[in-house]
Order: sequence, then C-alpha cells, then structure tokens
Amino acid sequence: MTELKNEGKTGIDPMRLIRVFAVLTLLATYCLIVLGGTVRVTNSGMGCKDWPLCSSQVGPLSTFHPLMEQSHRYLASLVTVLIIVLAVATWRAGRLAHHVFIPALASVSVIVVQIVLGAITVITNNAPVTVALHLLVATFFLGIVTVTAVAPFVSPERSWSLTNGPGRLAWSAVVALYLVFISGSIVVNGGAQSACTSWPACFSSPAAAGPVTLQLVHRSMVLIGSVLVIAFVVGLVRRKVTDAVERNLAYAALVLLALQIVAGAITALDGGRAGIADVHLAVGSALWCCVVAVFALSARSRPPAPESGPQHSPLESRHVQPSSSIESFPPQSRSSSNKDS
Repeated sequence: MTELKNEGKTGIDPMRLIRVFAVLTLLATYCLIVLGGTVRVTNSGMGCKDWPLCSSQVGPLSTFHPLMEQSHRYLASLVTVLIIVLAVATWRAGRLAHHVFIPALASVSVIVVQIVLGAITVITNNAPVTVALHLLVATFFLGIVTVTAVAPFVSPERSWSLTNGPGRLAWSAVVALYLVFISGSIVVNGGAQSACTSWPACFSSPAAAGPVTLQLVHRSMVLIGSVLVIAFVVGLVRRKVTDAVERNLAYAALVLLALQIVAGAITALDGGRAGIADVHLAVGSALWCCVVAVFALSARSRPPAPESGPQHSPLESRHVQPSSSIESFPPQSRSSSNKDS
C-alpha cells in the first residue's frame, strides 16, 4: 500500500522506472564489454599508465591507445552509477521489486570486484592472468545484469526461482556457454589464436603442441556448449506454455549462435586478426545475453497449457492490468465472475 500511495503522489510508476534503468544498464554493460574487447585486441590496455586517471588527465586525449583506454574507464564509471541507481530504486520500491533487489545488489558487488581487478590489471602492466580474470568477471557481470534486466518484467506474485525453476538442461547450457568464454580467454592469453589455421579440425599445424592443445580444448567446449544451448532453446520453443517473448529470445539465441560459429571459423582461418576477433567477442556477448535472458524467463512458474485459443505473453499482459502487477488479474474481476456464476 505504501508503494501505491507514493505512486499516486509522484505520478511515477516505480516498476516502470526500474525497467527503464534495468534496460539502460544492460545496454551500457554490453557496450562496455565490447569496448573492453576492442581495448584488448588493439593492445590499448596500457594506453593509460596510471589509475584511475589517464596520464593524470580528466579531459579527452588525442592519441589512439590512451583514448581507447580512457573511454573504457568512463563507460565503466557510467555503468557503475547506473547499477547503483538501479539497486537503490529497487530497494525504495519495496515489495513491488523484492525479486529485483537481490540480482541488482549482486550486480553492485560484482562491479566492485571488477573495478578492483581493473586497477590491478593496470598496476601489473596487463599481466595475462589479471587480464583473463578481468574478462571473465566482466562476462559474469553481464550475465547478472541480464537477469536484473529481466526480473522487473516478471510479476512479484508469480513464483520465480533461478535455482529450481530453469532445470538441469538450462543450467548445463548456461554453465557450458560460460566455460566457452573461459576457454576462449585462455586461448587469447596463451597466444594461440593462430595456432590452427584450419577449421573445424586442426590439421598439420606448424605451431607448438601447447597452443594447438588450447585451440582443440576451446573448440571442443564450443561443440559441447552449442549442443547444450540448442537442446535448451529448442526444447523451450516446442513447449506450448512458452510465451512469445521467451520464444523470440530463443530464436535470437539460435541465430546468434550460428553467427558466433561463423565468426569463430573466420577468426581461426584469418589468424586471429584484431577486427574479426572483436566481432567474435561482440557476437558472443550478445549470445550470452540472449541465453541468460531465456534462462531467467524459464525460471518462472509455468501456467497450465491452454486448451484452445491464441497464446498471450505474460509480459504483454501489463497493458490490461494495474501498474502494481504485471501478470496477475485484479481480484475484483475474479470475485465478480464468481458472483455471476
């Protein structure tokens, strides 16, 4: 009741505001990951020798590498502000956003760890271990922000559990896809991007056994991860209770998976050139967002399959329902229907 009174006084729906900030945070985080990948493949990580400022300057720099690194830090600052504002907004919304507060708070915790890792990476002159950890934590952060962006579109009255809802196949697909990122990061840090110039197998490579092994492990993980992701999203699409939004995201995940495999093949055949490697990371990050979003939506409790008639997305039902609940019908309509019967 407190939340509804505050909404009436200010004229602002707190959940709508949370949705806007959640989506903006997700978009900014995705851009941050892509820009971070560009910094990495262009060897601009040490464009700024100190931290948090770049060459003790606040304003823009004229040379390429410092400008890239400085832009990355400014965007990281923007993402930090957005995620803190989102966490505060979910806390102030109370019970309306109680299911959003936990992932938002987890995002704040992870971004703090990521900032510390970024500083350590600069201090250690881009040590391979810290660079790899920086990317892996960033990928994990992108996943949590994706869950946080999905959560405001789920009604608080509807059962939603990330631990029990998605199922084993969904968890296996998400974990396998994250392991693909880990193995890919190991390939880059091990200098094994051009170890295999053939695809999908690795025939008669002139490279040493170590880099070739890294490539083979990564490609094996890609195969396992692709099979699990396809099995997860295709199984979801074939369910009758899957709503339109979830189904469309699943289709998008399949398209992005195909594009990612093509980008990976071109990267291998082209010797890991910087431009292609950057596209490879950008498509992979988009795929990660889609799969995690489908995973988060699959955590909702399933309504019974309709016997007949068109299916409607629970996410779209907010157009005919009060602002305090996205997916539940008002109790008045239920009581009136009982009287009529």
